Amino acid sequence: MFEDAIGPEVVMNVYDPITKMQGVVVVDNTALGPGKGGIRMVPDITVEEVFGLARAMTWKNALAGIPFGGAKSGIKAHGTNHHKHELVKAFAEKIKPIVPEIYIPGPDMNMGEREMAIIANTIGTPKAATGKPADMGGLPHELGSTGFGVALATEVALEHARIPIEGATVAIEGFGNVGTFTMKFLTEKGAKVIAVSDSKGTAYLESGLDYQRLMQVKKEKGSVIAYPGATVLEASQLFSLKCDVLIPGARPNVIHVGNAHHVKARIIVEAANIPMKPEVEHELAKKGILIIPDFVANAGGVISSYVEYIGGSEKEMFAMVRDKITSNTRLVIERARGGNLREAALEIAEERVIEAMEKKCNCKLKR
Repeated sequence: MFEDAIGPEVVMNVYDPITKMQGVVVVDNTALGPGKGGIRMVPDITVEEVFGLARAMTWKNALAGIPFGGAKSGIKAHGTNHHKHELVKAFAEKIKPIVPEIYIPGPDMNMGEREMAIIANTIGTPKAATGKPADMGGLPHELGSTGFGVALATEVALEHARIPIEGATVAIEGFGNVGTFTMKFLTEKGAKVIAVSDSKGTAYLESGLDYQRLMQVKKEKGSVIAYPGATVLEASQLFSLKCDVLIPGARPNVIHVGNAHHVKARIIVEAANIPMKPEVEHELAKKGILIIPDFVANAGGVISSYVEYIGGSEKEMFAMVRDKITSNTRLVIERARGGNLREAALEIAEERVIEAMEKKCNCKLKR
């Protein structure tokens, strides 16, 4: 099993014989507050996978500096299931005893604001889920909180590397919710996004891509590669482009032993979860590349969830994301002192969780 000094506190397998819904919840640690983490709907979900994601949320929430613990859950089904509404409702009924006091769900793979509305309505309180529709007091991810946070982390990294943001060259993998808003906020600050990729390939333009025009092209033509005047490259070629900042923002393990030696960026800001394994990070850091880890850079979404949970506004959300992402990125860089930023970030997060646990039990933990 996977128990240690941190958790998990709750492992809950649920089943509904009428809808045949199978689900799992793992609440890893609640020392800092109720466990927060999304629900994903995938056919091959396992307890081990959910635990790994819950532990990642423990560290992310602790480092973000919000009063949430770590948790995650999953429903074992295809995201396109015709009975999705019934499955989500059945899942909500089963987790009712621990929501929202112990666990607060949010959107994840194949789960969006509509499903969060079902959960909140089934359990009977708006606090039962975050990422709800705006008319239910939600702060949907469509506001761009994660991309805003990634842009802020990038700004801090550039500042540390003494590279002016005005004219800094950026390559972004992925043009979904995170990638689009990251580009929007960076170009507003004067950065030059020279390359963007999606599933069809990479659009590269040395003079810089225009955000509004790229959004229009993506909407009308279905891919960034239709951008007028851009050189079309393979999606994978984005990682070897010469630029100041490389932002992997879509899939896991896109930078690996096979292509890491081609990376020419001076800074990597991890917008996606686990875009490379820790050992690859370590090798790139040894080459002098500054790498801002995923759970530092992409915490804007969970900070937004907290603001929604306490009934805050869109304006308050952006202010809190700005404050926390900026200060935490600076703190991690300072703690690392030129060393491994992921290790420094984990150290800070673990210290915060252990301190909260010791305060709660009025004891000293054996580790």
